[in-house]
Amino acid sequence: MSAKIKRREFITLVGGAAAAWPLAARAQQQAKVPIIGVLGAATPSLWAPWVAALVQRLRERGWIEGRTVGIEYRWAEWRADRAAEIASEFVRLKVDVILTSGTANVIAAKQATAVVPIIFVLAGDPVGAGFVASLARPGGNVTGLSIQGPDLAAKRLELLREVVPGLRRLAIMAHTGLPDVELEMHEVQATAEMLGLEVEPLEIRRVEDIVPAFEVLKVGANALYVVGDALTGANRVRINIMALAARLPTMCNFREFVDTGGLISYGPNFPDQFRRAADYVDKILRGTMPGDIPVEQPTKFDLTINLITAKALGLEIPPTLLARADEVIE
Repeated sequence: MSAKIKRREFITLVGGAAAAWPLAARAQQQAKVPIIGVLGAATPSLWAPWVAALVQRLRERGWIEGRTVGIEYRWAEWRADRAAEIASEFVRLKVDVILTSGTANVIAAKQATAVVPIIFVLAGDPVGAGFVASLARPGGNVTGLSIQGPDLAAKRLELLREVVPGLRRLAIMAHTGLPDVELEMHEVQATAEMLGLEVEPLEIRRVEDIVPAFEVLKVGANALYVVGDALTGANRVRINIMALAARLPTMCNFREFVDTGGLISYGPNFPDQFRRAADYVDKILRGTMPGDIPVEQPTKFDLTINLITAKALGLEIPPTLLARADEVIE
């Protein structure tokens, strides 16, 4: 009897251990699944199409969310202080890579860690901002995709002049104090002056500066160039409403301004930037050091025009320009 009991106990023990082995193996596999920390500069709704492009490209590379890779999403909602909190949280969570965009968010991530790889998707001047040592050899733990283009300011002003043939005086709204924003502002200003345009800078540093900036705008400005960043992006509806009230056609560097009433935008295709960022993630998760991956420039650009706004401003968009547009809102 005792022998039978011992045999049963042995079978139970072995059976229990065998049942436990897959669980232990799964737990071990789960522990090895790399984690991507996505530090979203804005809101989930704004980033939704960009994140979709990122996740799709990761899947194409073999990184399937929830199976072969984990993704932790956090949203700064345009707040630098919130970005700093998220970056610190990611370090505590021991994520394998942090993906973000925007000067304030990259700075927050850099201040939180000099070890965890950081990938920026949209950066105006990564060298000037101190993110990388050079575009070809970033060094350190940061690399990514720039949206800097030396001829973009000229291209945007060329497009604006097609829409506003009588353009003589250009107002430029920019959140000063950020290296990449000031770089674009200076490029626009220099290009405008070369074209013989008068320039009126509208410098803002906080949301409370937007209304006064419009109030001090001198009579005679024919158009408004908005340098896109976290501050102007978060307040794009307000800026577009005030520009429309002032009868000012607007040009910006990303299409979300046009979605909310801006007239025209020309700039890098953001979903494409996020797709390419997934390739950076792939390389890093497979062992490449971020400092060895060169910073790349945009390869795909979008021209977006809002015909509803054009009609409200009494502007006739040239058919040739409409034919070149990647998207027309009507």
